[in-house]
Amino acid sequence: MLMNRAETLLVNSPPRRWLQRLYEAPLLARLGGRTLGAHVAEIGCGSGYGTRLILDVFGAATVDAVDLDPAMIERARRRLARYDGRVRLAVGDATDLPAAFDADDGTYDAVFDFGIIHHIPAWRDAVAEAARVLKPGGRFYFEEVTATALARPTYRALFDHPTKDRFTAGEFLAELSRHQLEFGEQWRTRTGGDYLLGVAERG
Repeated sequence: MLMNRAETLLVNSPPRRWLQRLYEAPLLARLGGRTLGAHVAEIGCGSGYGTRLILDVFGAATVDAVDLDPAMIERARRRLARYDGRVRLAVGDATDLPAAFDADDGTYDAVFDFGIIHHIPAWRDAVAEAARVLKPGGRFYFEEVTATALARPTYRALFDHPTKDRFTAGEFLAELSRHQLEFGEQWRTRTGGDYLLGVAERG
């Protein structure tokens, strides 16, 4: 599901980038380590700011980044032009990575989700796809907005999200377990369970 105008402005704003760079990325790196020299996928890359963090902060060698919105992919292409040969961008669906990148089972060392799965109506399919394309021992880095946040009046008034079958933090973690994504103590909730961040390893 595409973001509405209000959410597009928010995710591309300086405060959002500040939060992602100075809080979310360092926390995920502490929980799961860096991805030095790795071949990585990013689902829902938006304008490419998270992709840049994957390269610069996490140390990935290459990133395949997909987004449903062609306008976002064009913005990402401009932002990431200096990473020539290290980034592939495609318009596509996070539940069908073969359509975007011919991604076979066990293609990637890591998959990153900077807050996109809560936008996907078939969110369980997105989790399953992330697990499928990870190598054994590969890591799934996730930062998500839960049903607790989506039920708040401010979220409902400002943003458009799927309304059926949204996940709590516990339900999201349980779905990871169903796909042999093992997270142990490598996760955190924030703001009363509104946000879930963590790293899970493919068994």
